[in-house]
Amino acid sequence: MSAVSMGASIPAGAADGLDAIMDHGGEGLRRRMERTERHLERVTAQAGAPLAAHANATIVAGGKRLRPLLVVLAAESAGGPPETPEGEERLVRAAVAVELVHSATLVHDDLIDGALLRRGHPTVAAVAGRRVAVATGDLLFSRAFAELARNRDAAQLRALSRASSALAEGELLQREDAYAEHVPVERYLRRCELKTAALFDAACRLGALTAVKGSSALADALGAFARRIGLAFQMLDDVLDVSGPVERTGKSRGTDLLDGTVTLPFILARTREPELAAFKLDSLRGAAGHEKVEALCERIAATGALEEAREQALAVVAEAKAALPAILPDGRSVLLGLVADAVVERYR
Repeated sequence: MSAVSMGASIPAGAADGLDAIMDHGGEGLRRRMERTERHLERVTAQAGAPLAAHANATIVAGGKRLRPLLVVLAAESAGGPPETPEGEERLVRAAVAVELVHSATLVHDDLIDGALLRRGHPTVAAVAGRRVAVATGDLLFSRAFAELARNRDAAQLRALSRASSALAEGELLQREDAYAEHVPVERYLRRCELKTAALFDAACRLGALTAVKGSSALADALGAFARRIGLAFQMLDDVLDVSGPVERTGKSRGTDLLDGTVTLPFILARTREPELAAFKLDSLRGAAGHEKVEALCERIAATGALEEAREQALAVVAEAKAALPAILPDGRSVLLGLVADAVVERYR
């Protein structure tokens, strides 16, 4: 499966990076990712009407599939799953569970944010309304744990449960900070760790736990690597929210700012320009906000804050890659390093 087939909205840089991973990983990696994709579609399609259609549409709309890819690569770096049909199934179920949780959060986030587009497609909330979107997200969450429970491994369930709890905590923190006058960088980073990095962490943990040479120590080390990658991913995603355009991101420029989400580019820009330091995100509420947000994005970009935020994210990625040889000293870290590169490339 090519990177393009994994999601139509992937930016060119990311597509190149994911293609490189697939090329290096060979037929074994392609086969496992293809099986994961088919199982994702099957699980959601079989969920039962009427929610199955919305759940399946969310999955079929695609995405980068970075989280299930991390599950598979972490497992392969730890010797791969047992060479039995059930061993392969356990790996696929773990990869599917992580992506289902991620998809559930997207459906709920779109509802909370009032977003009309996701990956260039209408959101569930836009198509079917609030109640159906809530139920669809809940369905995806429940299917995730139902799949993982079939692996009969309490450690795997704990890993995904911790990540899911972190997602909820991060969302509550984001709501608490909505339209806030001042948000410290440290608090912003904590929110990113909860809302994004925690599920990256769980992905690598699950991969290690399904592998024949996996251990709790290796799961911890791979999880720490993935947490850094997830943190950088969110930081760079917040850069894209300001830089746009919709053709690249699949959503309107400044969507997060309109929702009152205080992101790193805005935090940094406020330290560089006195007028922005006095700007109140609350003024973006209502229909008038859509007219103001484009100008706000331009002002943020003019301060150089986007470049500073990007450099901070790149430093996090470099730190993650530097730790890989100690985690996997025999060269098995190459593909995980390429994932880190792919996260960066989509923002160049």
